[in-house]
Amino acid sequence: MERRLATILAADVVGYSRLMEADEQGTLSALREARIVIDKLIEDHNGRIFNSAGDSLVAEFRSPVQGMSCAVKMQSHFSELRSGTRTEPALQLRVGVNLGDVSTDGNNLLGTGVNIAARLEQIADPGGICLSQTVYEHLGGVLNLHFVDMGEQNLKNIVRQVHTWSWRPEGQLASESEHELPNESFAKPCIAVLPFNNMSGDPEQEYFSDGLTEDIITALAKHRWLDVVARNTTFSYKNASPNIREVGQELGAEYVLEGSVRRAGQRVRVTGQLIDAGTGAHIWADRYDRSLEDIFDLQDEMTQNIVGRIEPEIGLAIRQKIVKKAHPEVRAWDAYHLGLAKFYQFTPEANKEAQSLLQQARDLDPDFAEAHGMWAYAMILGMVYWDTEPDPYLMDEALAATRQAVALDSQNALLYMLMGRVQLARREYRAALAENEKAIELNPTLAPAYCALGDSLAYEGRYEEASEHFQKSVEMSPNHPQLWAFLTYGALNFLFAHQFERALDWAERAADIPNCQYWALSHAVVALSYLDRKDEARKVVDRLLRERPDFSLKFAQKRLFYLKREDQLKLYLEGLEAAGIQD
Repeated sequence: MERRLATILAADVVGYSRLMEADEQGTLSALREARIVIDKLIEDHNGRIFNSAGDSLVAEFRSPVQGMSCAVKMQSHFSELRSGTRTEPALQLRVGVNLGDVSTDGNNLLGTGVNIAARLEQIADPGGICLSQTVYEHLGGVLNLHFVDMGEQNLKNIVRQVHTWSWRPEGQLASESEHELPNESFAKPCIAVLPFNNMSGDPEQEYFSDGLTEDIITALAKHRWLDVVARNTTFSYKNASPNIREVGQELGAEYVLEGSVRRAGQRVRVTGQLIDAGTGAHIWADRYDRSLEDIFDLQDEMTQNIVGRIEPEIGLAIRQKIVKKAHPEVRAWDAYHLGLAKFYQFTPEANKEAQSLLQQARDLDPDFAEAHGMWAYAMILGMVYWDTEPDPYLMDEALAATRQAVALDSQNALLYMLMGRVQLARREYRAALAENEKAIELNPTLAPAYCALGDSLAYEGRYEEASEHFQKSVEMSPNHPQLWAFLTYGALNFLFAHQFERALDWAERAADIPNCQYWALSHAVVALSYLDRKDEARKVVDRLLRERPDFSLKFAQKRLFYLKREDQLKLYLEGLEAAGIQD
């Protein structure tokens, strides 16, 4: 790759997802008109667009003066449009401009110079421009513009601090809401999937390793809280052995997934490693040996296995980084992940803290869809497991929050799953069934959605179908922080199906997991009662009462508020009573 200096301009439409939800056709029309203007301005300033995706673009210019002049004219044009009368949505841009070192890859440009421009765009005010010190110095007063010195900035995934300046159209003051957090994509962790190496010694097998890589990229992109580097960019590293830290710097990626495929006859071995690009540390690694029968079925299975395992690992790594900060920034993203860290501790105190932190994230950024959804889920789990009273008013609030989340991001599978969870608590099983099916349709690698779908089916009495989905959730993500819940809900399904041995097995597996909640023990008690293993049941009752001293028949009936089938509730309570649980 050739290396050279280039002036890079990165631009992005502010609140694009929200505009699309409010008026899709109007927004697309406004975007098409905007691109005509933007493309002409870039051409007039001897620039070239080398990367474009929907509402964003990246361009290079021959000099900082040309790049900055173009950026100013762009923002001035849109400022005038916003002050006029239009029927289409008024678009607003954020722009970042940097002069830095880049690498050429055909018509594409890569490297830290490009990444800094993209990070500057993310911290720019809506309608404004952020530029680096190198650009500012090269302008030398030529453009006669007023800039504000923002000082040294810590930009995401950029090792050194960058001295930054900002500019806004004359007379345009930042509103209070514009000075809040940048849009939610600001802090999304970024992952690059390098082409899996074909280790078979047969070039004709490239189609399988390339196809698997492409499928993994596509599947990861369906996890909307992740930024995934495009396939065309990562495939520039094909047949190379790059330094992972350098890859992270060049692509702006915090995490890199690499792997290999080896085929011998009708056997295939796939290995994968998830690496922290900043430290070079391995976060996850695994190996899969399979028989090659249907190539497409195998690719689908491998994709689900790999993505189902690494997505929770990235989430855990992000939460650990935020928790370890000496002084966490008061941003919606930090509040959200601190809330998740508390959520996954699964204690009464931590659940309350999680609800508070997730509410803080909602307040800091009302457009943060996942914050609305997870706040609702934390509230519901507080009712099922801990001390939040099962209150119809709170359930209405939780449902409203998940509906708001889906309205903000209608392509996010997680949000449909969370809405389904709230609907289950409200005993709206068929609605929950539809939402969880939608979640899986949007993202077939979202393991909790299979568990939630299993619940929906179980409460409807469709136990065999439910069993398949519980099994899939456990197999897909065996290290998920809610694995104990997958097993616990599965155990309840087997109890209702009168499969008491399987119920006991799943309940015991759940109870062995740290942070598992007392319901797994309760399920085991019920199973042992119906298996007529009274001595064992008494021992588990003792353990149950140590963990939850106030557990009683009345307590169980109150916390099983989400069951509406009398036969299911009767079976459960009679099993507890037979084991000695009293009112």
